[in-house]
Amino acid sequence: MTRVRTVAIIGLATLFLGLATSNTAFFTVFYVIVLVLLLTYFWARLALSRVQLVRQTRARRAQVGSVLNEIFTLRNRGVVRNMWLEVDDESDLPGHHASHIISNLSAKTEYAWKIRTYCRERGRFRLGPITLTSGDPFGLFRIKYHLPNTSNVVVYPRTVTLRSFPLPIGMLPGGDALRRRTHYVTTNAAGVRDYAPGDPFPRIHWKSTARKDRLIVKEFELDPLADVWILLDLWSGTHYGDRHVPEVEVDEMEVLFRQNAPHFTLPPSTEEYAICAAASIAQFFLRRDRTLGFMAIGQRREVMQADRGERQLEKILETLAVLRAQGSVAFEELLYRETPALPRGSTLILISPSPSPKWAQVARHLKRSGVYVTAVVLDVKSFGGPPGTEDVVAELAASGIPISVVRNGAPLEEVLSTSMYGAAQVAA
Repeated sequence: MTRVRTVAIIGLATLFLGLATSNTAFFTVFYVIVLVLLLTYFWARLALSRVQLVRQTRARRAQVGSVLNEIFTLRNRGVVRNMWLEVDDESDLPGHHASHIISNLSAKTEYAWKIRTYCRERGRFRLGPITLTSGDPFGLFRIKYHLPNTSNVVVYPRTVTLRSFPLPIGMLPGGDALRRRTHYVTTNAAGVRDYAPGDPFPRIHWKSTARKDRLIVKEFELDPLADVWILLDLWSGTHYGDRHVPEVEVDEMEVLFRQNAPHFTLPPSTEEYAICAAASIAQFFLRRDRTLGFMAIGQRREVMQADRGERQLEKILETLAVLRAQGSVAFEELLYRETPALPRGSTLILISPSPSPKWAQVARHLKRSGVYVTAVVLDVKSFGGPPGTEDVVAELAASGIPISVVRNGAPLEEVLSTSMYGAAQVAA
């Protein structure tokens, strides 16, 4: 607008000079200035009147350490050439730089560009809105057009592949019989019943069908394996370290995009290590068709009843993507509140950085009550927190509970795949 104001002042000055001197040259300059202002204004308006922007996001789900791909296509369906056009993207995905400047977009043509975003942080992020800005060839007028449409993308937490996960010594492979009917096809047939519309074809029991002279289908029950539960400590008073990942430099990004598996290092934060451990353990059990539940108190209470399959894994990963260490309930209190309803024979995996031995004492009580307990302890001192992890480890080891101690910088796939008991763990 500064340029428009300057040109308008010049135009008015020539008009006054023309009126004062009756010189036609000043009137000619004035008319030219007025004509230029009108032409450039309508040019700027027409430049955006028939512009269309299409945003294509290949997937609404990504994972920390992966690349999110987007394709933007800008089409000029009008009859006026766009000398320049700015695309200002207001997405809040970290490291997402989709803003672009296009020059000389001819009429009836289109321009496309691809954005690759290296996902560094988990969470639910907004894509959009977008503001388009264009103008006339002289830069006198700037016209903006706001596209308010937005969408969300969920970045799952990082997971590592575990070779195995230690379970308590003496635990029978079969666990306790659940005797619970399920819509899954398992190796345990519970009986037969009449066919109902929607029953899958493979569930028909042909011998009973031939004998009864009507369609009979098999019913199944869950495998006699005890449920596995993950309890995650997200009390704000026990987590330390910086969870934010610094932005990757552009030249490093180009190198990463040429690799199939970009290298990613977890930030030095107990919160991120605990989330990654929970996600990796959930993936380990659910990929082996075990029944798994999840429980935590972060910004809110999160309880996911025990289930199995990829759908359960996606639900847990999506929950972990947005959870933050903002809980107001200490871990020992969480155990007191939530564990009494667990049936005997269940497997309980506790993940906590708390240096207080109180929760280890509750874990010992749970073990005595018939719950199989495994602990993943984060050494909070290695993340810049206070000492005390040794006391927790000693208390758990004295109870015969398998322990995995996670320290800052340790490879989670190695630490979580092994555990030690008793004096060996305390000495470590």
